[in-house]
Amino acid sequence: MNHTDKTPFLDLVTPHQELKDELSAVFSRALDTAGFIGGPMVEEFERGFAAYCTTQHCVGVGSGTDALRFALIAAGIGPGAIVLTVPNTFIATTEAISQAGARPEFIDIDERTYNLDPSKLAEYLDTDCMVDDQCGEVIHRKLGMPVKAVVPVHLYGQPADMDPILELAERYRLLVIEDACQAHGAEYFSRKSNCWKKAGSMGRAAAFSFYPGKNLGACGEAGAVTTNDGVLAQKIRMLRDHGQAKKYFHDVEGYNGRLDAIQAGILTVKLQHLPEWTECRREAAARYRELFVEAGAGELAPYEPEWAKAVYHLYVVRVPDREGLMRQLAEAGIGTGIHYPVPLHLQKAYSDLGHPKGSLPITERVASEILSLPMFPRLRAEQQSRIVQRVLESVAFPTV
Repeated sequence: MNHTDKTPFLDLVTPHQELKDELSAVFSRALDTAGFIGGPMVEEFERGFAAYCTTQHCVGVGSGTDALRFALIAAGIGPGAIVLTVPNTFIATTEAISQAGARPEFIDIDERTYNLDPSKLAEYLDTDCMVDDQCGEVIHRKLGMPVKAVVPVHLYGQPADMDPILELAERYRLLVIEDACQAHGAEYFSRKSNCWKKAGSMGRAAAFSFYPGKNLGACGEAGAVTTNDGVLAQKIRMLRDHGQAKKYFHDVEGYNGRLDAIQAGILTVKLQHLPEWTECRREAAARYRELFVEAGAGELAPYEPEWAKAVYHLYVVRVPDREGLMRQLAEAGIGTGIHYPVPLHLQKAYSDLGHPKGSLPITERVASEILSLPMFPRLRAEQQSRIVQRVLESVAFPTV
């Protein structure tokens, strides 16, 4: 195997080489104006990303974790509250919940989409909870704590099934904050509204991460909250900047969670290319599917419901012998990843929540079999053919 045979899991070099002059101009602009924190470049990106997500407001912050934490706090979620989410996600989802002072509780996932299963959410609210007749709050029967919010995660770039989630949230008076950190530009067809909606536009607010490996990535840490609630947006602006309503006047105790101007400028440049990159990802996903189907292994391709337009932040397959496949692909110079190997309810960090092995069976089964294959906008067809051939050889399907 020579160097040209290698296929990385993710290519972060090529897009930055292609945009080098535009990105360098951002840095020059910051040097010429000494505008490093806040200011016009941050405001420009906030306007552009709000429009892209079809929301009225975007508030740039320091990271995706900041975005979710600030959205929860600004919406009134704090100590003594339960927030429902999924265990098949990066720990930042639950860190944001617990750092807001609330307790994360887990709902199992749909085995095809890997996202929150609305039927499991309904079952949890009906079986594990009760509605207090006096205050109308949903109370967890065993914990005696109010359930205040649900955080559906649009995992791997595929939107969760939001219509039934929003319907349950309305019925039980729950706040919905979307974790859209992997779903920049993903779309969901709302059967209720009979139209397509962008990820980040359906809940009370949504959190986005611009970590470098994301579909829209900064050259460092960055995040944002999108919302149609102007009051909530203003609260988040204060929270990100030490609680300041104006300089040195602090209405609340806040955080240092501002978006750097240079990162905002970089994101503004990249945002113009995001639709093209998204289309390239979707075309690569379609090629993968076609290759698998032609080989009689169509079941290996990820499931994309008719109500979803996924943006394929990750391309995730399921195989019985994941470790064996990883070894064979590594020997062939093909990069892979696991997202995520240990569900959050089984992580040591959350052992005090008391969720034993077997309590969320679908997540646990999926977590032992999922493997992320190479996916990036400039992934070539010949690279994909070689990847698929190696996968099929490893899992004993006929080769292409």
